[in-house]
Amino acid sequence: MPHEDQVESAKRVLDPQDRIAEVLFGVIMVLTYTGSLSVAQAGRDDVRAMLIGALGCNVAWGIIDGVFYLMSSVASKQSTLTMLAAVRAAPDTRAVARALPPAVAAVLEPAMLDALRESVRKVPEPPKLARLDKTDAIGALGVFLLVFLSIFPLILPFFFMHNAASAVRVSNGIALLIMAVAGAAYGRVIGRSPWAFGAGMVLLGSLLVGLVMALGG
Repeated sequence: MPHEDQVESAKRVLDPQDRIAEVLFGVIMVLTYTGSLSVAQAGRDDVRAMLIGALGCNVAWGIIDGVFYLMSSVASKQSTLTMLAAVRAAPDTRAVARALPPAVAAVLEPAMLDALRESVRKVPEPPKLARLDKTDAIGALGVFLLVFLSIFPLILPFFFMHNAASAVRVSNGIALLIMAVAGAAYGRVIGRSPWAFGAGMVLLGSLLVGLVMALGG
């Protein structure tokens, strides 16, 4: 059981859809800061304040997302333990079927359900309460780093370029490129057109940034 939990947790850390969403959110958050910079009047102090705000925001979101990851992990483990306990206690095959996900129960014959119940009863009884482990902690740290590190390509121009207007243009170009690549990767993962999803993600990200800025974000 512990080994299976670790494998499951590792898969969640590497889940492409969720990780792409993390990167996109980090990029959009930084864009709301770089887009709020008045390039016509911005001095080094303004740029510094913008960078501090962008870094602080993504650090906070990385921590929040890491906590959400741990909550999701313990909930998933508890759901598995509850299902195993229901299968172990099932008095007949119908009860076993009710304990399983409907899509799984629908393809199993009564004899297979009965064999599953007997197999579960032969293994040591699992704990009643799920607990977080080292793998979960590593996963949460990975989520935090993914969110936090995703902002650096966007803020690097402000460290190396003294002209704020040029730095904003380069940063926005990098952001659009990242959104296009992430959108294409997401489209590929779900079996859709990478080109269409790449272009759509750029449009969606631009609209979200505009909305956030219009609302005072």
